[in-house]
Amino acid sequence: NPHDVAAHVATGAAGLPLGEWIRGRGWDQNLWTPPEFPTHALLDDVAPDHPVALRRVDGHALWVNSAALAVAGITRNTPDPVGGRIVRDSAGEATGILVDNAMDLVEKKIPVDSPAVIERKILAATAAATAAGLTAVHEMGITDEVVDVYRRLAAEGRLSLRVYALLAGEDLIATLPQRRPDADPDGTAFFVLRAVKLFADGALGSRGAALLAPYEDEPANRGLVLLDDAQLAAAAQLAAASGWQLAIHAIGDRANRSVLDAYEAAGKGRDLAALRFRIEHAQVLSPEDLPRFAALGVAASMQPTHATSDMGWADERLGKERLYGAYAWRSIVDSGAHLVAGSDFPVEEVSPLLGLYAAVTRQDSDGKPDGGFFPAQRLSLDEAIHAFTVAPAWAAFAEGQRGRIVPGAVADLTVFDRDLAADQRLLTTKVDLTVVGGRTVYQRRQE
Repeated sequence: NPHDVAAHVATGAAGLPLGEWIRGRGWDQNLWTPPEFPTHALLDDVAPDHPVALRRVDGHALWVNSAALAVAGITRNTPDPVGGRIVRDSAGEATGILVDNAMDLVEKKIPVDSPAVIERKILAATAAATAAGLTAVHEMGITDEVVDVYRRLAAEGRLSLRVYALLAGEDLIATLPQRRPDADPDGTAFFVLRAVKLFADGALGSRGAALLAPYEDEPANRGLVLLDDAQLAAAAQLAAASGWQLAIHAIGDRANRSVLDAYEAAGKGRDLAALRFRIEHAQVLSPEDLPRFAALGVAASMQPTHATSDMGWADERLGKERLYGAYAWRSIVDSGAHLVAGSDFPVEEVSPLLGLYAAVTRQDSDGKPDGGFFPAQRLSLDEAIHAFTVAPAWAAFAEGQRGRIVPGAVADLTVFDRDLAADQRLLTTKVDLTVVGGRTVYQRRQE
């Protein structure tokens, strides 16, 4: 609950120099009673002398205190930025919740991490990932400062898993013509920068996903467009002309249609499928847009645990009819499109076993709902494993060397303590060994 979050902030504030920023991530008002956005008041009480900025679990809303509002210069007269919303109370005052592009008003005031801090975070995250059985990750949107640290760690042999990286496109896409994407012909590199990430809309949980029709539970709202059609088209053309893979976050059906339109236009006169453009999440699709992924050669990069995390409230946002095109992995696979599965960590838990479980059952850890959430969209275990192994290697242009255990492939292997099964046993399966490039990078202590 929000009071627990405030308690964490209070602990973090203890002993910090006055004025130092407190940052965090992971709150979700949909889990609270009532499921309402919090306000700055709770944070003001526990950290009055520190600016506080806490990202929502999906990364599309920011909860800040009065000190952070003051640093950003946000007052009742501050207008909503394009593609963003400053949540206000009945008197018109900012409540401390900033949605999508409005987050920039605060986040651009937060000091940039030093290389030492970036390194510490990378090494902690890679340790968590290898312990969960991951041999490679797709790093979805990083700055040049983070790229530099990754390159140094890779050169020093200090990365424990392979990283396929995407530039944070918002500020860097204009630089693509002056850059050359990394090559990795034998699939052995530990760091590859070959793609760029953009955001077309917000998230469903914060009602920022761009929908064709209004939200079921907020009829005046159709979500937030973070990049308009002209901007999406220009970005797709630029990436295609520069030889960079483009991945665009799109959750709502309106955003997905706009991105597909932009990709289709960029594909005219060139082999679009060879560029392996991606839509990240592809969460809510209109029936007429779903076949376009296969037709255009666009990958649907989806995260199975989003369905099991959202299923308790998704119908409130979308109504039942739109749910038939939501989290529609089976429909994507049956259409012949590439389904690339992941976790969206740190939005969701890092373990691929949780993703496999969600993909094959569409149930929570208690086996609810009976039969699964829209069970017609379940995958078989083999299909789910393919989506978490072969497909991500393909999406990273490395399917010839990674994603399968075959002679000639790099020795990236995960050993579990039992055979994988398409049921709740996945939740108690343990990772015994993670091997990357023939080197053991994680080994479970025997109990």
